[in-house]
Amino acid sequence: MKNDKLVTRDTLADLCRNYREAGKKIVFTNGCFDILHAGHVHYLQQAKALGDILIVGMNTDASVKALKGGGRPINGQEERAYVLSGLGCIDHVVLFNELTPLALITALKPDFLVKGGDWKPKDIVGSDVVLAAGGEVRSLPYTDGFSSTSVIDKIIKMAGN
Repeated sequence: MKNDKLVTRDTLADLCRNYREAGKKIVFTNGCFDILHAGHVHYLQQAKALGDILIVGMNTDASVKALKGGGRPINGQEERAYVLSGLGCIDHVVLFNELTPLALITALKPDFLVKGGDWKPKDIVGSDVVLAAGGEVRSLPYTDGFSSTSVIDKIIKMAGN
């Protein structure tokens, strides 16, 4: 499966310089995106509406496992990146292996750093970096009733019947 939206950090840094020179606003968000659902899509569309270019930092399989436990991810990083790349609102997907995207945010210095509604802007990893560079940090509202964990729990429950 060819994925033109999946880029390396170095390529992305060059692209971001070009976007800035062209006057474009860069939005960055991150996550595991293990099982993509309607809540994710709505959130990502909201994020894209803040600027011109939406970059999604996605946890590698190793970092998802470290964060979520041995049973995760359900879908591998190549598959997750491919599914995300299929969304028109996303311009680039970049993998990160660390537990947080701090190094990536520091390298990119996006104009907007966004996370989902359970995050307070001051607690979002990299918020200090983005604010110091003159950017904005936003917490976007969740779409009620959607989470990867609830989808997994529902599948497990249905499989038991």
